[in-house]
Amino acid sequence: MKVKVLIPGVLRTAADGNASLDVEVPDPATLGAALDALATTYPLLDRRLRDEQAGLRRYVNFYVNGEECRRLAGPATPLPAGAEIQILPSVAGG
Repeated sequence: MKVKVLIPGVLRTAADGNASLDVEVPDPATLGAALDALATTYPLLDRRLRDEQAGLRRYVNFYVNGEECRRLAGPATPLPAGAEIQILPSVAGG
């Protein structure tokens, strides 16, 4: 099943400049499985999104069809066919 991953400008260099990527996700389709599939082609991007144990980085927010995944099931969040995953890194500073 294909899902669309929206890449923010700050992470596009790690995704060959792409603003969005269509990713083929095996069953069972979850956010974690989509990130695994993305990591095979874009390992540098994966290091910016997940830690060494494949957990979601604390300061990166993931939305599945507009819902924040930490309020759902984190990496185990199921993906419906045609899901859209939006990645939003937190911004801090002053």
